[in-house]
Amino acid sequence: MVIPDRLRAELVEHALNERPNEACGLILLREGTAERYVPGRNAAASPYRFELDVDPEVWFLEDDGYELAVFHSHLSSPPRPSRTDVENIGLWAGRPYVILNVRTGELAVWRISDGASVPEPLT
Repeated sequence: MVIPDRLRAELVEHALNERPNEACGLILLREGTAERYVPGRNAAASPYRFELDVDPEVWFLEDDGYELAVFHSHLSSPPRPSRTDVENIGLWAGRPYVILNVRTGELAVWRISDGASVPEPLT
């Protein structure tokens, strides 16, 4: 996955603004490149987990050829899926799953399926 600097800055800004809770949203990809970020609301309002609340119209962008990737932040833990992330993967199983460590700025991409988390290349 390619995440351009301007989009990465949007992810960081959203995560910083949502502290002390985790931020979340959707990244719109086309052919593996992130083109747009749609900030969501963390309905859980928690620093330890997230429940993505986003305009339902965003889901229809898949019909326009976009691949949707979920994004969320971890306040200080490494940017890898937590047990909670894996257990609550639901609709996101097998899709790109992007995590930002707010403290370090480190960003990572994963795919979670059948209880396994597999890292994806990120540039």
